[in-house]
Amino acid sequence: MNKNNHIFNQLPLRSGFNLLVLLLSLASPLRAQEAPARMDEIIVTATRTEKTLETVPGSVGVVTQKEIANRQIFSVDQTLNLLPGVIAGRARLRDTMSYLTVGGVPGQGRTLILLDGISLNSPYSGSFDSSGIAVEDVAKIEVVKGPFSSLYGGNAMGGVVNIITRMPDKREAIIKTGYGTAWSRGDAQNDLVSLYAAGGDKIGEKLRLFISYDEKSTNGNISNLNIQTKKPTAGLTGWSETTSTTGAKRYLIGNRGNDAWKNDNIAFKARYDFSDATKADLQFQRATHDYENGAPETYLRNAAGAEVWTYSTVKEGSFLKGAGGAARNLYRLGLETEWFQQAAVKITLGYVDQQKRWYVTPTSATATRTGGPGKLSDTPTASWSADMQATFPLFKSQLATIGGSYKTGWSDSQETSLTNWTDEGSATNLTYQAKGKDRNYALFFQDEIQIFDKLTAWIGARQDWWETFDGYVNQAGTVGYPKTYDSRKQSSFSPKAALVYAPFAKTTLRASLGRSFRSPNLHDLYRTWTTSGGTTYLSNPDLTPETAVSWGVGVDRKLWKGARIAAGYFENEISDMIYTRTLTATTKEKINAGRGKSRGVELEAEQSFDKWLRLFANFTWTDSEILENSAAPASVGKEMTDLPRTMFNAGGELRKGPLSASLTGRYMDKRYNTDDNTDTASGVYGAYDQFFTMDAKVSYQVTSWASASFSVANILDREYFSYSLAPGRSWFLELTLRY
Repeated sequence: MNKNNHIFNQLPLRSGFNLLVLLLSLASPLRAQEAPARMDEIIVTATRTEKTLETVPGSVGVVTQKEIANRQIFSVDQTLNLLPGVIAGRARLRDTMSYLTVGGVPGQGRTLILLDGISLNSPYSGSFDSSGIAVEDVAKIEVVKGPFSSLYGGNAMGGVVNIITRMPDKREAIIKTGYGTAWSRGDAQNDLVSLYAAGGDKIGEKLRLFISYDEKSTNGNISNLNIQTKKPTAGLTGWSETTSTTGAKRYLIGNRGNDAWKNDNIAFKARYDFSDATKADLQFQRATHDYENGAPETYLRNAAGAEVWTYSTVKEGSFLKGAGGAARNLYRLGLETEWFQQAAVKITLGYVDQQKRWYVTPTSATATRTGGPGKLSDTPTASWSADMQATFPLFKSQLATIGGSYKTGWSDSQETSLTNWTDEGSATNLTYQAKGKDRNYALFFQDEIQIFDKLTAWIGARQDWWETFDGYVNQAGTVGYPKTYDSRKQSSFSPKAALVYAPFAKTTLRASLGRSFRSPNLHDLYRTWTTSGGTTYLSNPDLTPETAVSWGVGVDRKLWKGARIAAGYFENEISDMIYTRTLTATTKEKINAGRGKSRGVELEAEQSFDKWLRLFANFTWTDSEILENSAAPASVGKEMTDLPRTMFNAGGELRKGPLSASLTGRYMDKRYNTDDNTDTASGVYGAYDQFFTMDAKVSYQVTSWASASFSVANILDREYFSYSLAPGRSWFLELTLRY
C-alpha cells in the first residue's frame, strides 16, 4: 500500500487537536437533555477505582452483558470486534489462542488481558486462550486503551482488557443449547453444537454461589491447505496454481482434512459479604479443549484417475496434521475491606496452571496416513500473582491509591519422539527441552487531584523489578548442549499523567501521557528450536524489555437525548522492539533491534431511542512506521505488522416487546504479516485480506421462561483469508430456558 496515495495522509493530524475542535464546533450548542445510560457505566480498570465512563482519564470501550446477548457470540474475543481501535484477529473458533490488540500497538503480548483482575497472558508467549471462558458468564468487558504500565506493569503497552464475570442477585437456573452449520460453501464452519448450563443463588443476605458448564464442538472446516513450491510432475492433474503471500508461484495439491474441535469449561464462584464494607470471593475455572484433523485429501490424479500422494520430493506426510489440546485450571481469591474506615483495601491472589498445551507433528518425510514417526510437543506453564491496593482521601481534594504486586511464572517446553504419530502413547525419548522462570515485584502510586470543579488531574508511577532465572535448553545429540543461563535482573519506571476537563455540562475533554514496558517472554529468552527445513531459531537470554512512550487526547460529547459522539487521537513510539535477525543462511536470532511509531484517530457516534432502538458507528484510522530495525534494514519505513490502516463498524440493536434483533457490519483493511511488507498478495493461503462482513440475530421471548434465537454469520458470504480461509455464510439456532 502506497502511503502517499492514501487520502488520510492529507488530513492535518500532526497534533490531533484540529479534529477535536471540529467535533466540538459541530456539536454546539448543547441542550439540557437526559444523558445516555452508557455514560453512567461504572469503570474500574482505568484507575483501579470506580468511575463513570465520562470521568475516566482515558479512552475506554465497554461491552455489556445485554450487548453480548444481542449478538451471536461464541468466544470472549468476538465480543470486542465492534469496538473502535480493537483488533480481534481470530478467524476460526478452533483458533483458541486469541489475538487482541488495542491502542495502535501491535502484538498480543503488548496488550494485558485480565480475568477479574488476574492476568491471563501466558508467561511463555504473552498470548491468551479465550476458549476457557464461557461468554454467558461475562457481566461486562472493559477495554482501556493507552499505556497502563503505571498501574499494571508489563504487557500493558497498548492497553488493558478486563473480563469481569457475573454473580447472581437471586436464585437462577439457565439451560441453553444450540446447533448451526454452513449455509453455503462446503469449507465453512460445519455442525457447531453448543450447550450451556448454569445455576446460582443468594443465600440469606451474605452468601452468593454460582456454577456453570459450557461445551462447544464442531467437526470443523478445511483450513489447512497443502501448498507446495515444486510443480507436480508431468501427467498429474487436479492441482491448481496459486501464489505465496509475496506473489511467488505455488501449487495447491490438497488439504489436511477438517479440523474438528471440542471445548469444555466449568466455573465456580462464591462470595461472602461479612459486612457492607468487607467481602471475600473465591473463584475456580477448569478449561479443556482438544482438536484433531479429519482424513486428508489429495487433489492429484494420475492418467488412470487414481489418487496420487507423492511426487518428486513431496511425500504423503506433507498432507498430514496431528491432533492437539490443552487443559488449564485457574484459581482466584479476592478480599475487599476498609482500613480504619478511611482506606478501601483490595487484595487479589491468583494462580493460573496451564497443565498442558500439546500438539503432534507427523514426520513429513516418512509418515503416512496409517502411521509412522512423529513428534509430541507440550508446553505446560504456570503463574502465581498477588496484588494489593489501598485507596484513601489525601487532603481535601485528592484521592490516593497505593499498592504493590508480585508475579512469578515458569514454562517447560518439551519434545518427544513418537513411533506412531496417530498414537500419543507411543512416545519414546525426550529429544528437546527448553525451560525457564521469571518474577516481578512492583510498587505503584496514583493521585487523583481535583484542581477545579471541572478539572481533574491524575499523576501516577510504578516501579517494577523484573528477574529471569533457571534458563535451560537441551537439544539431545547436538554438540554444545545442554545449556544453562545465569539469572538477570532489570527494572523499569513507568510514569503517567492525565487531565480530564468538563468545560460544559455534557462535554468531557481528555489528555494523557505515559511510559510503558514489556519484558521479554520465556519463549524469546530460552526457546531455541530448529525447523524441519534445517533453520535454527536461537533464543536470546540477554534480551531487554521493550518500552513505549504514548500520548493521546480525546473528547466525549452528549448531544440531545440518547445521542453521543466521541473522538480521539493517539501516538505511540516503541523502542527496543524484539525482532529476528539472520546470522547465517540457516541460523536466526532474537535481538532488541527496532523502533517504531504509530498514530491514529478514533471516531464514534451513537443514538439510542428510549430502550427499543440503538444505532452506532465507529471508525479507526492508524498510521504506523518502522523507524529503525538493525535486524532487517529493509523493513525501515514500512508499516508495522498486524495494524490495518482503516477499520469501520456499524450496526443497530432493536428490542420491542418479546422481539429483539441486531444487525452489524465490520470492515477491516489489509494487514501485513512481514516486517518488509512484501506479503501483498490477497486471496491466498497465509494472507490477511481486507474484508467487510455482516452478521444478524433475531430473538423471541416465547414465554417468561423460554426464548429462541436465529442468527446468520457472514450474510454476504464474503470469501477472504485471515491466514486460513474464513468461514462462509452459516446459521445458528438456539433455545434458552431460564428460571
